[in-house]
Amino acid sequence: MKIVTAAEMRAIDRATSERFGVPSLTLMENAGTAVAEHAMSHYPQVKKIVVFCGKGNNGGDGFVAARHFHAAGKKVRLILLADPAELKGDAAVMYGKVPVKAVVVRSSEQLKSDRVQASLLADLYVDAILGTGFKPPVQGLYADVIAVLNASDVPVIAVDIPSGADSDRMSAQDPARQGIIARADSVVTFTAPRPAHVFSLLTSGPTCVAGIGSPQEAIVSSLHLNVITARDFAPLIGKRPVDSNKGLYGHVLVIGGSFGKAGAAAMAGMAALRAGAGLSTIATPKSVLTMVAGFHPEVMTEPLPETDAGTIARVALHRVDELAKGKSVLAIGPGISRVPETAAFVRSLVERSHVPVVLDADGLNAFEGRTDELSANGGTLVITPHPGEMARLAGCSVPAVQKDRLGVARKFAREHGVIVVLKGNRTLVVQPDGEAWVNTTGNPGMSTGGTGDILTGMVAAMVAQHPKNVLMAVCAAVHLHGLAGDVMLKAVGEHSMVATDLLRGLPQAFAQARRAAREKFACWRR
Repeated sequence: MKIVTAAEMRAIDRATSERFGVPSLTLMENAGTAVAEHAMSHYPQVKKIVVFCGKGNNGGDGFVAARHFHAAGKKVRLILLADPAELKGDAAVMYGKVPVKAVVVRSSEQLKSDRVQASLLADLYVDAILGTGFKPPVQGLYADVIAVLNASDVPVIAVDIPSGADSDRMSAQDPARQGIIARADSVVTFTAPRPAHVFSLLTSGPTCVAGIGSPQEAIVSSLHLNVITARDFAPLIGKRPVDSNKGLYGHVLVIGGSFGKAGAAAMAGMAALRAGAGLSTIATPKSVLTMVAGFHPEVMTEPLPETDAGTIARVALHRVDELAKGKSVLAIGPGISRVPETAAFVRSLVERSHVPVVLDADGLNAFEGRTDELSANGGTLVITPHPGEMARLAGCSVPAVQKDRLGVARKFAREHGVIVVLKGNRTLVVQPDGEAWVNTTGNPGMSTGGTGDILTGMVAAMVAQHPKNVLMAVCAAVHLHGLAGDVMLKAVGEHSMVATDLLRGLPQAFAQARRAAREKFACWRR
């Protein structure tokens, strides 16, 4: 799903009406209806609803929502933060259709009056004060109303965006300015998200995107930035044919493991199976093969020549060349170690591979200071660094990576012709042409050793199953990986989560993604 700027969203609305013939009043009607539907779905028991409306189109959406609340039998109070004579265009039209009399508040003094204060009693607030076209800071009456919202314990639904937020912001809002941004328990926006919907911490609950009538042809963005939703990869996780067999779903070869790190390769191999690969084989130093094989009976193993340190020896190249024949994807790196001879093995293997490669962990560290040797060579190469590994590859510090995650990932992807999966809060998937996808699943409980190995196996599995749609296969793996973490968060909590918990959560993650793809709104959580 494309991410657009506030200016682009206005252009999309104009194009929808002028080029595609959808009246602007219809767009507003659909937007307000979506807000009401979300509210009554998430808060079915509420009886009293207060809708705070500004004088612009955001207020117009609120007028529509108020009308639908009233029609549903809710007790609705409409608080208009302007003189009705100031309303113009579609907002004025929709205000005229509201079947309840508004409480008009035109000053901070009026807001403090007993009459207005009595009107604030409610089970639910709807914030339709300021939309994504607003540029901070908020002042005067609107700031005072936002303070009322923030001081209350009544749930708040934000229409389009929490009032006072900068919709084009690409990072979390400055804490010093939180006082002038309305609190939100959920956000309902329209057509396409703005950057702040994805990158800023605008709500503790869901952010939902509702289609209101704009065709895909009208949704144009210069950001080359997208948010991953279940709808995007739904065809990749659909029901399988009844005559399926394991040969249809790819064979992943995991190359990794070493003395003391056998579990990393084992987790990647099992994750490949849990993510749907038909077969999974782990090639590992012969001295640790028994340990690797003992983790999961479903994975196959192959012994490789090893160094004195119990890592894969360079002479294993010829054996791996043989093993790679007939395989769909190579997953290189989990537990492979940083022994110089093994690092040389990794570099040679990536260079000569004729099948797609997923490179992670010490497989990436093998290219530290030697990134001129790292390229896709006309094939498919997916790298999955965490910020530390990205910093080593890019030759910069971890803070530099974290300060400009998108820029660093894009630069590296373009220069080396690889797909970069930069892990972290809001994991990024970046194509060689710079087009980027942002993931919204996952949680701090996944900050534990081994979760990256699980992701490696999952990415390899999805690419193995969908070699003609590699980008979306990678996005699917990243999204499902985080979703499995979110599933297990409810079961074990942040502090107790371990990497293999994700294997337990994957079946439910697949089921949740399939359900989400069928939902009317595309939603994600913080």
